[in-house]
Amino acid sequence: MNTDVFNMELRQFLKKVGVTSQREIENVVNHALEHGEIEGNERLRTVMTLKIDQLEFTHIIEDDIALE
Repeated sequence: MNTDVFNMELRQFLKKVGVTSQREIENVVNHALEHGEIEGNERLRTVMTLKIDQLEFTHIIEDDIALE
């Protein structure tokens, strides 16, 4: 394994996950606000699941996102 290549690939993947996840969360929250599905003062329970099927690996991160 080339550690430098692996680290660069991993960072690119995590950057993509972070940027696209933030965009999707912003979109769904804005849509919910516009349609009166939420008030805007909630804490949204959020779960992110990371899976590497080939390695039978799953990592789950749970947290709340405060809107106010």
